[in-house]
Amino acid sequence: MAEFSIGDHVSWNSEAGRVSGKIIRIHRQDFDYKGHRRHASHDAPQYEIASDKTDHVAAHKKDALTKLSWAVEARLKPRSDAASCAQRQRPALRPASR
Repeated sequence: MAEFSIGDHVSWNSEAGRVSGKIIRIHRQDFDYKGHRRHASHDAPQYEIASDKTDHVAAHKKDALTKLSWAVEARLKPRSDAASCAQRQRPALRPASR
């Protein structure tokens, strides 16, 4: 399994479907998280990840995470207003002349 670093963009499965976010903290010792004791070690770290779409922060083991490539990250980034306007204002198709 790959090791992850702070700032890596990852995804994981949740009850609501696939979620993505950035790693904000790495735990290598047991820690308390949302009222529960989470077990972590140097050989089995846990990662805190901030969701891309909400303010939710999740904690997961490395086996639950998939590192996203730059191509996937580009698709997940919101478009700028100018780019989304250009997408919506496509020219109308002209009928072919015969």
